[in-house]
Amino acid sequence: MNDHRNLALRFRSLHIPGEPLVLVNAWDAASARIVAAVGARAIATTSAGVAWSLGTPDGDALGRDTAVDLVRRVVAAAPSLPVTADIESGYGDTADEVAESVAAVVAAGAVGVNVEDARHDGAIPLREVDDQCDRLAAVRSAADRAAVPLFVNARVDTFLRGAGGVAETVARARAYLAAGADGVFVPGTVDLGTLAALVEAIPAPLNVLAGPGAPAVAELAKIGVARVSLGSSVAEAAYAVAHRAAVEAFATGTYDALADALDYGTLNELMRG
Repeated sequence: MNDHRNLALRFRSLHIPGEPLVLVNAWDAASARIVAAVGARAIATTSAGVAWSLGTPDGDALGRDTAVDLVRRVVAAAPSLPVTADIESGYGDTADEVAESVAAVVAAGAVGVNVEDARHDGAIPLREVDDQCDRLAAVRSAADRAAVPLFVNARVDTFLRGAGGVAETVARARAYLAAGADGVFVPGTVDLGTLAALVEAIPAPLNVLAGPGAPAVAELAKIGVARVSLGSSVAEAAYAVAHRAAVEAFATGTYDALADALDYGTLNELMRG
């Protein structure tokens, strides 16, 4: 428990506005080992990549037990690093069920979670603020009962789901922080002016989703961003290699798509731990 708590405290300390924590999101034990080996300060999972690797679509379709097992494997793959888990909406219909999910994720070794406010049932794009606050309060309570200072990253999907701009995002962020969140994750925009306004208005570390076409980490640092995640884009790129290789092999019988691969020996040694 002391090691777990120390990792949680270390993870908290990495959220410094203007000195972003860069997270190259993993989706299995192998990708976690690869990211850890090149100097990561922490490991984050991507819910989309995790779901795809298990043959499930993203968007609250993965079962809790399967998700928790994956977290346990990632923690075991990088035991010296803090691990934060993307748990989608919390793998539960009610706040109590979300609390059960968080207790299980913490028991698996995670020191942080992302919890999103998007809905995927076709009703409305985002949960009502009071509902999401109840769920976040349950996350906080579950972590407190486990005596782990879990970093709760509240994901606000206003931009991602076309459900509001800066004002709605800030209002939700402030409510989520009051409910027990520690940081705020706003995917769906990489406009520096918009992000600067969010940094200014949200009294907590801001997490940005970056990828091809987004401002460089140094530019995001200048406006005070505290955390930069690559999200599902790394898994997407990896699966794109598999797709290109298959297309090429079946169409022309050649293998150029596999150039510049990590070699067998390197990967095998990484898996030795």
